[in-house]
Amino acid sequence: MAKLFRFIPTPEAIQDRSNVSALKKRLDWGEPALTIVDVRDKNAFNTRHIAGAIAMPMGELIERANDSLEQVRDIYVYGETDEQTAEAASRLRGAGYEHIAELVGGLTAWKAAKYPIEGV
Repeated sequence: MAKLFRFIPTPEAIQDRSNVSALKKRLDWGEPALTIVDVRDKNAFNTRHIAGAIAMPMGELIERANDSLEQVRDIYVYGETDEQTAEAASRLRGAGYEHIAELVGGLTAWKAAKYPIEGV
């Protein structure tokens, strides 16, 4: 009797720009090797942020990243605007980080999709 094997689909590899659903799929899959970085100021982060994100305000971004993140780790970054997100991604890439995704729409898109948020 033949056995049926079901393969668990793996999420697609990190892209330079990512929508929130792609990140959510990776989180739902249980992907442990990624970090979500919020580059907004600390007050904005403390008010509300994507569940599981860490705060690395733009002015401290590279110093804090170098202190705590591996350069080959998958990093999803978002800011106040897509322009701020792109700037943060550019800085991280310039500092040698290899797997950076700009989270298109950031927190606004994440909230609109009704994905988990932490904060007030």
